[in-house]
Amino acid sequence: MSASLASLLALGVGYLLLLFLCALAVERGWLPTRLVRHPAVYTLALGVYASAWAVYGSIEQASRSGFGYLAYYLGAAGAFLLAPVLLVPIQRMTRTYQLASLADLFAFRFRSRWVGTLITLVSLLAVLPLLALQVQTMGNAIHVLSGAGSPEWLALGFCSLIALFAILFGARHSHLNARHDSLLAAIAFESVVKLGAMLALGAFALYGIFDGPADLQAWLDGPGHPAQAETAHLDPAQWRTLLLLFFAAAFLMPHMFHITFAETLNRRTLLQAGWALPLFLLLMALPVPLILWGAQRLGIDAASPGAAYLAFTLSSSWWVGALAFIAGLAAASGTMIIISLALSGMILNHLVLVAHPPIAQPDLYRWLRWLRRGLIAAVILGGWVFYRTVGVHHDLSTLGLASFIGMAQCLPGMLALLYWPGANRKGMVAGLTAGMLVWLAGLWVPLLSPLPPLVILPPGLEVLAGDPDWYVVTLVSLAANILTFILVSLATRTSAGERAAAEACSVDAVIRPMRLPLVAANGEEIKHHLARALGEEVANREVDRALTALKLSPLDGRPYALRRLRDRIQANLSGLMGPSVAQDIVDRFLPYRQDGPDATEDIHFVESRLEAYRSRLTGLARELDGLRRYHRRTLTRLPVGLCAFGEDGELLMWNDALAELSGIEGESVIGAHRDTLPPPWNALLGQILAEPASHLYKQPVTLAKGLRYLSLHKAELHEVRHEPGGNVILVEDHSEMKWLEDELVHAARLASIGQLAAGVAHEIGNPITGISSLAQNLRYDTDDPALLETADQIQQLTDRVSRIVGSLVGFAHGGRHVAGTPFAPVSMASVTDEALHLIRLARSGEDIRYENRCPTALEVLGDGQRLQQVMINLIGNARDASEPGGRVVIDAEPKAGGVLVSVTDEGHGIDERVRDHLFEPFTTTKPAGEGTGLGLPLVYSIVAEHGGQIEIESPPAEQATGTRILLWLPLNQEDGESPDESDPDR
Repeated sequence: MSASLASLLALGVGYLLLLFLCALAVERGWLPTRLVRHPAVYTLALGVYASAWAVYGSIEQASRSGFGYLAYYLGAAGAFLLAPVLLVPIQRMTRTYQLASLADLFAFRFRSRWVGTLITLVSLLAVLPLLALQVQTMGNAIHVLSGAGSPEWLALGFCSLIALFAILFGARHSHLNARHDSLLAAIAFESVVKLGAMLALGAFALYGIFDGPADLQAWLDGPGHPAQAETAHLDPAQWRTLLLLFFAAAFLMPHMFHITFAETLNRRTLLQAGWALPLFLLLMALPVPLILWGAQRLGIDAASPGAAYLAFTLSSSWWVGALAFIAGLAAASGTMIIISLALSGMILNHLVLVAHPPIAQPDLYRWLRWLRRGLIAAVILGGWVFYRTVGVHHDLSTLGLASFIGMAQCLPGMLALLYWPGANRKGMVAGLTAGMLVWLAGLWVPLLSPLPPLVILPPGLEVLAGDPDWYVVTLVSLAANILTFILVSLATRTSAGERAAAEACSVDAVIRPMRLPLVAANGEEIKHHLARALGEEVANREVDRALTALKLSPLDGRPYALRRLRDRIQANLSGLMGPSVAQDIVDRFLPYRQDGPDATEDIHFVESRLEAYRSRLTGLARELDGLRRYHRRTLTRLPVGLCAFGEDGELLMWNDALAELSGIEGESVIGAHRDTLPPPWNALLGQILAEPASHLYKQPVTLAKGLRYLSLHKAELHEVRHEPGGNVILVEDHSEMKWLEDELVHAARLASIGQLAAGVAHEIGNPITGISSLAQNLRYDTDDPALLETADQIQQLTDRVSRIVGSLVGFAHGGRHVAGTPFAPVSMASVTDEALHLIRLARSGEDIRYENRCPTALEVLGDGQRLQQVMINLIGNARDASEPGGRVVIDAEPKAGGVLVSVTDEGHGIDERVRDHLFEPFTTTKPAGEGTGLGLPLVYSIVAEHGGQIEIESPPAEQATGTRILLWLPLNQEDGESPDESDPDR
């Protein structure tokens, strides 16, 4: 089979153009978002693991070790089957702290930029052979198909197109962890292509070369049996070692880490991939032995150096070769694209930016974007150069194993990162260095030179002398790595920063940040500080982005809010330039203040993190969290106001009752300093905290609801065994008690006044009676008109005094209607006159005009004294609500078997929020200190005793302002309730 270079070039370029079209369709929105972000697309994108090794290298491996080739697929399947305990914790950390690469994660955990640099160098050295493997398969495939003598230049052309694709669809964003939907869709498409091509080749081998499964089995049992018997089988120890290598490669390789954690949708999707990816890999593995057996059936020597490309020998038909070429191109291009993206980000963050920090760059985003694009091209070009200088001298297995063994050196550090908080930076660096040296001496020396592997077997491992080099290097390097890591970590101290990061990285751990104030006072000042490092435009954009994500105001000055803002900015900058550079910038330009009290743990932050992790807790931790939630809910829903302060004056708790009393939601003040609380709470709470006494009783405080009387009780929490101290304050609203006490005092005063009035009236009544008698006798003792006129005037004046005295006595004796006493007909006009008479005795409201329009003929059955109290209350309220010169009109008319009495004023009216509560005790519209809120409840009670009804119109229909009180009282008692029955609502 032979194809021209032109047709081969057209086939390859046509496929890459189809890949461009797929990515463009997603970029332009031609495909629905529901399809683009479907979990199946993400699972297929994870198929990038199946690189050119899966298409060509697995066939080569199967020809040498039989079913040992399955280790490549089973190792990765095992890693994803362990997703809940292995991959999900890593995903949580990468998403929480915006970590885009393995180097970011190690630098974050071990708190060192040099750790990130070391991991980047290890990844670069480990990935170069894998990149060369991808390029080599393209070059060899071109050579097999076309017979070209220099296929490397055509391979370089394909590398250029692949680099262009990676730059166009993978480097449009400055943030390394930005999701690339178009890129994911393209990689998923490539997975479908290579899977379909491999299944088609396997089907051709099964049904085109063999006559189906029965014929295949007959050949294996017959003519093919000697060839299978000659195939060497892996030793069980070597098989397990390969499983370990491919297990580590499934999530440590830069391209797999990038796809698995930087591009993931959510936790649920990753868990679904835990079974879907193994299924995909199983389907990819099925055709490999079929292709091998088909070539052996045709008499092709599977032990030849070109065994990796046996798929091209299955038939002379052009389409079989095209399928094998497209499968390899799809596998190689997808791997190269993602490796270049992931590795360029690592090099940028941990080599370039460490050597040249981006301080005061005029256009930081553009500068980072073009740097990354250049690094993408450099990585792919580096893979081609390594292929031309080194790869051409080695087979696929040698290159692939060198890459996988090198990347496995990061496995001890990753496991320690997740499960060993005691691991430290010195131990990790020492262990990784020891493992790297063994790996470089054992596998890189033979790659770069004709020298044999430089591996020194430690005492006790001489038994490995006859085993393959890759196996010996793997065991010795990992053993040196792990032992050095453990011993150095145990022998050296772990810094406080590493311990804090270890808690953040440990499975089910909750990071406990310290409560310290920032130098910056609010978000605007943070922008000013960051502008010195990032420039004004970038600083404003990053701070605004963090404020929007946290739903905070730029002027929010709460220490807790500023700490959250600082952490979010650091996380965002980590995605932009890596955690090491981001931490350096934030620590330098957004420092904490160190002049206050000692830092304590941020309790509120810990509470919020525990809420987020509640569903993941199990066993005793879940029980303890349930107890914590019960106690927290008890304090939050306590019917008494409660707040708590740390020793530094920062507010830690503000429960629901206090939020309702103050009108201030807890979320808006939690984390604020006491002095920055809204008035009057800053002064009131500051007063109780400053007082040596632990109680403050009935402090008058003006709130949105009016004047309230609050009692405060303080409990001091002293620091015990490193537990943080502080103060807890209870706030009780004793306003109703205060008002009731005032009302009782007022009632007692009124009772005394009533008794005094009754006594005075009695004493005045006797002389007045005598004066009246003398005036009447004058009429009979003289005929002088002047004296008679004087006697009449005296008589009129004594009658007026008698009426006044009678009114005072009646009001003083006015109480509740005595049960069993019958009602009598009462004229509302007379009752109103008496009420107006008493109202006018008061000097207040003398400039108010009163109009009594009640017809004298309208009478109701009732208690005159009680009804007089009603009218005094209503007219007095109308007077108090009226402006000087205003008018109060009292009218009455028959209606529905009763009398409708109205009291109308022209005042300011009644607020709608108060109107429905006017007849409740202690509700008043008057200024503080001028009303008790008990008058209208008394009116309501008296009207109810009379079987009547009361309504309020504010304003009346024909007026713009004012209030009208409507009383309906029955003419006949049968129309209302029995007067002798007590009202159940009273």
